[in-house]
Amino acid sequence: MAMTVVEDWLNACSGCEISILNIGDALVDILPKLEFLHMTALIDHKFFGQVGDGTVMEIPEADIGIVTGGVRNEEHKHELEEIRKKTKFLIALGSCACYGGVPAQANMWKNEDVFEKVFRNCASTEPAPDPVDPSVPKWTPTCAALDEIVKVDISIPGCPPHPDWIADALTALLEGKTSWTLPERSVCDTCPVIREKKSGGGPVKRWIQNIDFNPEEGIDKMRCINEQGFLCMGPVTLAGCAGKSGVPRCIQARTPCRGCFGPIRKGSQPMVDMMGALSSVGLEAKSVLDRRAMMNRYIGGHGFLRPLPARPVR
Repeated sequence: MAMTVVEDWLNACSGCEISILNIGDALVDILPKLEFLHMTALIDHKFFGQVGDGTVMEIPEADIGIVTGGVRNEEHKHELEEIRKKTKFLIALGSCACYGGVPAQANMWKNEDVFEKVFRNCASTEPAPDPVDPSVPKWTPTCAALDEIVKVDISIPGCPPHPDWIADALTALLEGKTSWTLPERSVCDTCPVIREKKSGGGPVKRWIQNIDFNPEEGIDKMRCINEQGFLCMGPVTLAGCAGKSGVPRCIQARTPCRGCFGPIRKGSQPMVDMMGALSSVGLEAKSVLDRRAMMNRYIGGHGFLRPLPARPVR
């Protein structure tokens, strides 16, 4: 008998849904064993009746719930709580669901400060009052990861997550397993570049300069991006962005790891650890512009990003 699935997005962009479709051939084997009851991106199933005449959110009961995106408003929170009630296993899919994602960078400011900037102090927008229409959901205090609101059984990070891991996690559930997780390895553990454990020293370079590499040669002939003096989040980021193929996706493109897979393990402090990694090769870690946002780019939930207390006036 097929396992039933409910899938939906909250504060998300649909990249994770595209990753589900990008599973490819493996999806052909999995689909006969799954029955999707709701998936906004692909199935015409409405939450409030097919013609919108319902007054209560109608979420089907299912074996598996897959939710992408973080929780940014009260509607997201209500929907997530309803999906959690109606499903046996909940998968947080993508870095927004696992950590808050890029939208959680707004956690560096109070909501009222964000509204002041967006609605009244944005160069491209005519000044306007905050929305008061009751149909516009009220913002939650922060942009939260799913497990800050409900219990999550399986987390598959990434922006977007790799199709290999989505197929792997679904297969595990189909085989009767109740958990699935990625190994605790860093991006550097899977990166084949040349390391000498030293750099030229000085400030971290800005991206107005190019990485040094020969496009005719393999990645294993390229010098470590951190050791070339640039910020690469590989030392503090969970490996897995390339799926089972190994070499990190950004490194394949000769660009630095941005940190989209989040911390290697729960409880780690990527910003602190990354500053240590830069210092260990002789770079001035404090020279990174806006390092709080840069080094927590995808992980603003869980309190990693929050408003700083005002500095005392001197």
